[in-house]
Amino acid sequence: MKKNHSPSYLDRKWFMPLLTIFVLSLIVVLTLSLGHAKFSSGIDDPPPKFAALDRNFDRLGLLPKLPSFAYSIWGSKGDVSSVKRLLEAVYHPRNYYVLHLDLDASDAERLELAKYVKSESLVFREFGNVMVVGNANLVTYKGPTMMASTLHAIAILLKKAKDWDWFINLSASDYPLVSQDDLLHIFSYLPRDLNFLEHTSNYGWKEYQRARPLIIDPALYQSKKSGVFWAKEKRSMPASFKLFTGSEWVVLTKSFVEFCVWGWDNLPRTLLMYYTNFLSSPEGYFHTVVCNHKDYQNTTVNHDLHYIKWDNPPKQHPISLTLEHFNDMVQSGAPFARRFAKDDPVLNKIDEELLRKSDGQVTPGGWCVGNSVLGKDPCVVYGNPNSVKPTVNSKRLEKLIVKLLDSDNFRSKQCK
Repeated sequence: MKKNHSPSYLDRKWFMPLLTIFVLSLIVVLTLSLGHAKFSSGIDDPPPKFAALDRNFDRLGLLPKLPSFAYSIWGSKGDVSSVKRLLEAVYHPRNYYVLHLDLDASDAERLELAKYVKSESLVFREFGNVMVVGNANLVTYKGPTMMASTLHAIAILLKKAKDWDWFINLSASDYPLVSQDDLLHIFSYLPRDLNFLEHTSNYGWKEYQRARPLIIDPALYQSKKSGVFWAKEKRSMPASFKLFTGSEWVVLTKSFVEFCVWGWDNLPRTLLMYYTNFLSSPEGYFHTVVCNHKDYQNTTVNHDLHYIKWDNPPKQHPISLTLEHFNDMVQSGAPFARRFAKDDPVLNKIDEELLRKSDGQVTPGGWCVGNSVLGKDPCVVYGNPNSVKPTVNSKRLEKLIVKLLDSDNFRSKQCK
């Protein structure tokens, strides 16, 4: 790989459209400690001229520090190509990635994925920020082993990757709608203690379908996959803590996931034991921990940052997204979407129009300084990872974040 450390230039016009979200971030910092805040919404500034914003050459000190994300990407049998494609789409040298193919996948598939990560033709090897789980976990759909696998990925990231700010979990059927430059840029203006997860204490039908039934996941003690076992007995709703439920797709702070793994308070361990016999524990574990602890219950933003479309009434799985959903998912402002069928044509449209990436290449950003003429990979020659080049797509994400931090949506929807 060739390195090029030519400095990117600083375009001050880019700062003005972000004054709103920057001010919001300061207000959120205050409201997290004081409990009261007023937010303004709406971005009326003219579109900025998009340029590479390099923190290393920010001599005026006007740019906030870039964050880093720690990704867990999960797949199963037959998902190798989808995991590769997703990794390429969300890759950035500032981030860290743990890839896990569960025990349903073959050793040959895991070996293929590991060889791919170490390939000299891609930048993963150069930056050394992609890890593949070799000792795969047996995971049962809707069983607690799904939650155990997620915590395993977090533990690896906490041990191997020291400097990151948010944890993001994705599956092979997820895909990004913005580049990592866009995501890093917008999140650089946010307080580092915001936890994004859709949550509610209104269980409704889930009380009798999720909370009261008792299940046993045989993957906890067997070597071959099977469905969960159902006990005849039912249990009452808990009295020592309040149950919450929501989407299993989350963007969580490093501080919070450290608390869940290390558990200097016994709450995370107590709830982990409780959720061992809980159907679809990923839909409730993090949500219940965060909303039952005083240090974290005021840090929640009630959104999973995904575009997901359901049938009415909802079925077991969300609708598979296709070309007909493209405009809606783009206008949502969400940085991620699911569920996508393998190699659906809409993924090519996302690559071309939103990510500006070519097949088999990582999503280009400000750190890529090579020539893209005739389909060449611009990231083969790379510069400074601190150089980000936001696109117009970041404006939609900015609009969503501003809406979520508005006083009508932020405090009023926390742990309710």
